[in-house]
Amino acid sequence: MGQVTARRSGGFVTRLIVATVMLVICAVPAAACPICLSGMKITMGQKLDSAYQAVLAVPLAEPGTFRIVEVIKGKVVGDTINLPSPPPRSSKPYLILRYPLSEQWESQGAIGTEYADWLRQIAVDVHGSPVEKANPLQLGPVRKNLTDAEWVERVATVAVNLESEDPLAAEIAYGEISRAPYSALRTLKGKLDARIISAWIADPQLVARRAGYTLLLGIAGSADDAAALEAIIQKAWSARNADNLSAMLAADIELRGPERVAWIERMYFDDRQRTLPEIEAALLALSVHGGANGVVPRARIVEAYLSFIKVRKPMAGFVAMELADWRAWEATADYVGIIKSKAVKDPAGQFAILSYLHRSPVTAALAGRSFADQPE
Repeated sequence: MGQVTARRSGGFVTRLIVATVMLVICAVPAAACPICLSGMKITMGQKLDSAYQAVLAVPLAEPGTFRIVEVIKGKVVGDTINLPSPPPRSSKPYLILRYPLSEQWESQGAIGTEYADWLRQIAVDVHGSPVEKANPLQLGPVRKNLTDAEWVERVATVAVNLESEDPLAAEIAYGEISRAPYSALRTLKGKLDARIISAWIADPQLVARRAGYTLLLGIAGSADDAAALEAIIQKAWSARNADNLSAMLAADIELRGPERVAWIERMYFDDRQRTLPEIEAALLALSVHGGANGVVPRARIVEAYLSFIKVRKPMAGFVAMELADWRAWEATADYVGIIKSKAVKDPAGQFAILSYLHRSPVTAALAGRSFADQPE
């Protein structure tokens, strides 16, 4: 029986190794999605980062010809440019960008010249970190990913124009807030007015920006804001409503601290009446704080994830990639057992767990030890 057990043990370990090798071949980089970032939408800030030339320009009499009134980014030769598809006329200049390898300019919309210096602060080519040319044919520098310090400076720069009277300025400002790391947003504490943010959240015209402003309310708010927020969360819980729930839970954690993590575990993970969207929202709220490692230590979020794995085995893959990114290898034994028991049926969940096990430095030892002594 010992030989049979060894063969079974070896077969499991072999299958696990083969599966993880396939993961190495097939895996692609993954990035966490901020609560307020809407899908794959490219923000205006990203367009400014990617462009190597940006100007403000006004239309001339000749169709498609524009006179440059402000250079925002890059070196521009001459004082006129041509657009193949000119926008409708406006009383304000247009923000017009040009990208690497493109011979054409593209209008992004109208914006007042009083925002020119502000745009330059956002679109600066080199800002404390090196830039690289995308290829030898590129005509100018393009910003690499922002550093943590640059994000702190950028959110401070754009926050002053949240819900600006100029629609394009407001869009640019919110777009940068929506894609900023939560740790950078937290540095806005003391620079925001919670009453104004609450009004934005309540404005039906701003429903698309509600998640981002809810996060900011958590950063700017008071105990009174926390109480009001918790009343809304309680109503959502009673109705099994996940609308804007992840942002509200993240804001609540920011306002109340680590004590709310245990509440989420009890009310969402342990309660079998919760819906999948609710559980996903709770996990995303914890993810935001785990990434920031701020008001709640990441170790506490890891602890909550480990609890989730135990009580929600079929969903255990939901947190695998983040645990791996955080090098939280405490889940290795649980994940080995879950793979062995085939508790996770979803292929994406299986993939995430196997990826975690591939990256874990203790997988092979645990797999062999866990199953070597199993009966026939």
